[in-house]
Amino acid sequence: MADKMEKNTKKKSNVFRHIVTATLGNPKTQGIAIPIFTILIALIVGAVIMAAVGSNPFQAYYNLLQGCGLAPKESYATYRSMLTDFMNFLSYLTPMIFAALAVAVALRAGLFNIGVSGQMLAAGFTATILVGYSPLPAVLSKPLVILIGLVAGALVGGLIGFLKYRFNINEVVSSIMLNYILQYVCSFLINTYFVDPISRQSKAINPQARLTLVDTPVGNLKMDIPLGIILALIAVVLVRFLMEKTKMGYEMKAVGFSGSASRYAGINVGKNIVRTMLISGALSGLAGVTYYLGYFASIRPRTLADTGFDAIAVALLGNSNPVGIIFSSLLVTSIDKGSTYMSSASGVQAEVASVITGVILLFSACGAYVRYRVAKMKDAKEEQK
Repeated sequence: MADKMEKNTKKKSNVFRHIVTATLGNPKTQGIAIPIFTILIALIVGAVIMAAVGSNPFQAYYNLLQGCGLAPKESYATYRSMLTDFMNFLSYLTPMIFAALAVAVALRAGLFNIGVSGQMLAAGFTATILVGYSPLPAVLSKPLVILIGLVAGALVGGLIGFLKYRFNINEVVSSIMLNYILQYVCSFLINTYFVDPISRQSKAINPQARLTLVDTPVGNLKMDIPLGIILALIAVVLVRFLMEKTKMGYEMKAVGFSGSASRYAGINVGKNIVRTMLISGALSGLAGVTYYLGYFASIRPRTLADTGFDAIAVALLGNSNPVGIIFSSLLVTSIDKGSTYMSSASGVQAEVASVITGVILLFSACGAYVRYRVAKMKDAKEEQK
């Protein structure tokens, strides 16, 4: 009897091993299969939590889509529709794409840019006070906002790279410290010179400088049109080209694998570190201006945007591939954006969405371990033959 049970257990183990190696073991498809596996695990965990608190997980996930304009609601307010909800979602999505690209570029060279939120704030605040409060027309103010965002973000990112290169200060430490410095300096300046006494945020910017066209009449609808989404898609193409088709991209990848080997091969490691962080910071700056002068029109003092931290999960989930980042951005942003409507429609706490995002981040960070375990299973399977 014991032998029979042992054989059944071994048979079930072999079946499980076969399923795992067949779905996750192909090196050509692992880049897609493992993130999908991660997403499924996160959604299952979220469903279990929802069921535990007495809510219907399927209805809650549908409400999540409704909150993003990816599924129709039962009714809409005047001048609103599923399309207006979706355009608002695109406006919220745009900074996430830029922020995730910033993380991905840094990871390419083996750097961890955890200061994206601080770089976003630096770019958003600088563009706000220089252009956002000016009377410049849209044809001048919008390009200036983009340019200032690029420069301000690049300067902060470049400083982190320089500290790493010149003094060997870990980029994680310097990024976190700069986050605090920028957060409190900007808060002091806002509360001293630019605060709105009613909202207690920075004063609203001139609509001509905003990168989202708010309440724009389109037929019988009034929708928010995010101009930055076009720039974000262009950035995806350019970053992919940089990574895959240029000498710079090759050098970044080589430095990410081994700084000492790259130095031996004649690659200027310090130059690549600074250059990589300049590019990463510039992308963070674009995330900042599309966030603070796009989706929002003001800055809340003493608060860093969650987008910069969620971008880590997005970049990892997308395997730091610019095209993959588009899809992972859609997923993570829809979970975040739709959580408010899910909470009101299904009674599920919005914090559940944060749990799902956290599980995605956790399993995405374990991608290398998943590959290792799958490889071990394949080896065990081969030994049995």
